[in-house]
Amino acid sequence: MTTTSDPRPLAGEPLALDLLNTRWMKEGSVQDLLTDVDGLGVWLAANGLDGGHSPDTRMLSHTLQAREALRTTVDGSLREGAPLVDAVLRNGRIRATLTAEGPGEIPEFDDPRWGPGWLAARNYLELLAAAPDRIRRCAHEACILHFYDTSRNGTRRWCSMAACGNRAKASRHYTRVKES
Repeated sequence: MTTTSDPRPLAGEPLALDLLNTRWMKEGSVQDLLTDVDGLGVWLAANGLDGGHSPDTRMLSHTLQAREALRTTVDGSLREGAPLVDAVLRNGRIRATLTAEGPGEIPEFDDPRWGPGWLAARNYLELLAAAPDRIRRCAHEACILHFYDTSRNGTRRWCSMAACGNRAKASRHYTRVKES
């Protein structure tokens, strides 16, 4: 269990996008939470996965592979990324089950260290099935964060109105004032 706090500016997105958001920009340089096993532990804890998954170097490697597959798909194209995401998904499966509470699903993995990356890849499939047009990258040119637009009218453009949205407004205001 980790005691380090999550340094990311945007957390709490659906698992697939939250994994992508383990990379972010700060003062013009890319930050990466997943540079070591401790960072993986922070991400697991932030997503409630720390109880069933103990971070180690192999899990980190598998999770990074899943992140790269998702990045290629979300920021590139389905044609490029689909084989990469599929390679991650080959490491697990869903077993249908019936419990006293009703139907359920239990993920099973060839190697449990694939669990977090596999769950993120599967979550991406769920997002695609629900509303692929709601999977977005922040509109600010210097931001690399992703979000799932849950706004009523589906017009959210920024990872955060307080950060990127405010910077864009300030920039537009500065340009108008300078031109007048």
